[in-house]
Amino acid sequence: MASLLETWSLDREIVLVKLFNHPRDKVFAAWTSPKALAEWFGPTALRIETHEADIRVGGVWRFDMVGLFEGKEQRFQNLMRFLEIVPNERIVMDHGTPDPNDPDRFRTTVTFDEQADGKTVLTMRQLHPSRERRLVVIGFGAVEYGLQTLDGLAAWLDG
Repeated sequence: MASLLETWSLDREIVLVKLFNHPRDKVFAAWTSPKALAEWFGPTALRIETHEADIRVGGVWRFDMVGLFEGKEQRFQNLMRFLEIVPNERIVMDHGTPDPNDPDRFRTTVTFDEQADGKTVLTMRQLHPSRERRLVVIGFGAVEYGLQTLDGLAAWLDG
């Protein structure tokens, strides 16, 4: 994990930005409610099954992303550990598998910037352990899946 604590490096980073037609307290609340997260988080082809949700600094959200692939159900185990939560401003978390030694764990920072018109700009920054790992996750669709996740949030907020 030491590599994630080093200086932020652009060649290890993925940045996604989306404008929401909602005030930032509402957008932020969708990230801190376990029930809400399970309804909108993740790529469109997958559903979320939560096993544990303690959304506070030091807490974890342990969940599976579940979907059908070639007619078979597949599960992708995930664990997010919350490192920093500043209400309506920022959430910082480490995201990986439940394996405490997961070498592919990455740091995600989500910021919420309210505009003068009451809309919110959400910026999601992922910092991967290496340039090579960043290229691997981009190759399997991390950018597209991240955008699907943010679209899911928009639809949930609009609903």
